[in-house]
Amino acid sequence: MSNIFESLSSNPQLLIPIVAIVGGISVAIIAIIFGVINTIATNAEHEKSRREIAAYVAEGSITPEDAEKLLASSKKNKSCCG
Repeated sequence: MSNIFESLSSNPQLLIPIVAIVGGISVAIIAIIFGVINTIATNAEHEKSRREIAAYVAEGSITPEDAEKLLASSKKNKSCCG
């Protein structure tokens, strides 16, 4: 371990690629985490909307046919990647 520190202290140019690689991996991990959080939030909101539409149908505010159209349009507008 001390050999690594000695070589880095004698040649600081070796530190640049290490920092770049660690930084790149860190950015990638953060991007993946936020992507997963975004997908979870989107799915939760979609399910909440479905429940609200079902509640409107149950109370008679909209017809089941209108609710079916609303649900079908939300599936059609969904992008291929989430």
